[in-house]
Amino acid sequence: MSRALTFAAAQLGPIARAESREDVVVRLLEMMREGHSRGCDVIVYPELALTTFFPRWYFEDQEEIDFFFERSFPSPVTQPLFDEAKRLGVGFHIGYAELVEQEGRLRRFNTAVVVDKNGEIALKYRKIHLPGHAEHEPYRPFQHLEKRYFEVGDLGFPVVRSMDGNLGICICNDRRWPEAYRVMGLQDVEAVFIGYNTPTHNPPAPQHDHLTSFHNHLSMQSGAYQNATWVVAAAKAGREEGVDMLGQSAIIAPSGEIVAMASTLEDELIVAKCDLDLCRSYKETWFAFDKHRRPEHYGLIVERTGAQPPGSK
Repeated sequence: MSRALTFAAAQLGPIARAESREDVVVRLLEMMREGHSRGCDVIVYPELALTTFFPRWYFEDQEEIDFFFERSFPSPVTQPLFDEAKRLGVGFHIGYAELVEQEGRLRRFNTAVVVDKNGEIALKYRKIHLPGHAEHEPYRPFQHLEKRYFEVGDLGFPVVRSMDGNLGICICNDRRWPEAYRVMGLQDVEAVFIGYNTPTHNPPAPQHDHLTSFHNHLSMQSGAYQNATWVVAAAKAGREEGVDMLGQSAIIAPSGEIVAMASTLEDELIVAKCDLDLCRSYKETWFAFDKHRRPEHYGLIVERTGAQPPGSK
């Protein structure tokens, strides 16, 4: 008997800076109810799903920055998502900006959680591969200041057994890094949930712009195949505050094949019934890690950050 879960990627269209969290939660609830009507077990919302993508602006006032952060999760505004998930018996994944006091100081992370069918948080992840820059770069038509507004995540890449599957999370730029998938693959992950906000224009390297959509799927398809896992990826899409954001939310099989993809740049739910046991045919053959991995030869992966040419010191 197969272990099939029906996953949905809940792509969001643009969120205006003036749009309230309450308005966004109404949109999320509508998609949750649609997912339930289509038999979904888990609904995957994007990265930083509750507000506009604020790292595109340079702020100096910390209060102005902290407006975009959640001091508790769930909060009174987001509690209806948890309540409705429990009422409907569906799980969900969602990304948000997290403000937390730890070690006697305030810390800020780009965070995502998986919530189970009982409305309880089953897994939390804090984004590790922060893209962009930390200082004001006025030459850009828009900023990408994640390195200014967030700390590097401190939870690693955990995998949890929940809703009859081994589930993991990575966020946006993490999807480009094979190490993220492999650490989860070594925990027998069967589904990786990814939310992203990806501009179609990259000011430091505009020559890559025409490849943005190709690279988006390439990285996730290879991560799925090389780690024998499903990938469910949800975008924030469309023209948001003057910036064009990539869509193409997708559900990807352990074979690396795309089995569902969004066709708009608006709020759109894509759904696929995913047999988690399909992972086994790859985990037990090409990617039987216990038989074929040779970690004694992979030392450079953890010993070195930057690339060095042969013969350098």
